[in-house]
Formats: sequence, structure tokens, C-alpha cells
Amino acid sequence: MYKLPKRRILRQKGDFQRVYRLGKSYANHYLVIYVFRSNGNEDKVGFAAGKKLGNAVTRNRVKRLMRECFRLNQDKIKPGFTLLLVGRKGAVSEKYEKIENAFLNLGRKAGILKQGARR
Repeated sequence: MYKLPKRRILRQKGDFQRVYRLGKSYANHYLVIYVFRSNGNEDKVGFAAGKKLGNAVTRNRVKRLMRECFRLNQDKIKPGFTLLLVGRKGAVSEKYEKIENAFLNLGRKAGILKQGARR
């Protein structure tokens, strides 16, 4: 069973700002992923959904989808990266499978997936 401990999730505003500012972004219709080469000994991940997506229920659903997608695929990601996943308007009405495919495609494009990592 894959777990995503709370200590691995970005929470501080400064951490989010550093990844936004210094990370490289990759986007598709559903997600934007910011990749920042971390020098710490533990990789972290953050999830964001802006108010443009809709009300709190909608934003939380998008963040839950991204969190679950990351949790189930975290073993496919190379160590040494801090990631920030940002939901886009296209993700609001989509099912988990589409979001997962979008995440894996962005991971391949960003070069953060381990060799031979398949769905």
C-alpha cells in the first residue's frame, strides 16, 4: 500500500513560492507540474487549485484527484525532486483515469519518471 505522509507535503507559502519561482513548468489541458531539483534528503510535493476552478467543493475534488494520482505513482518518480501540481479548468469534470494519464505524460515530458515506468 502506498502512503503519502504529511511530512512530504508542501505546506508553507515560502516553499510554494520557491517552487513557482525556481522550478520548471510543464503543462497540458488538465494539469501544470512545476519541477524543482531538491537538495534535501526528502522529496516533497504540493497541490494547488486556484479559485478560477470553482467553489471549494470543486477545488478540493481536483486536489484529491491529484493527490491520489501522485500517491499511486510516487514509486515511478526519480528521487531528488520537489513537485508542485496545479489543477486546470479541464480537470474539473474529468475522471481519475484521465488525470492519471495527464500526470504520467507530464512526468515523461519533464524527465522525472524512472526508466521503464509504465502505467
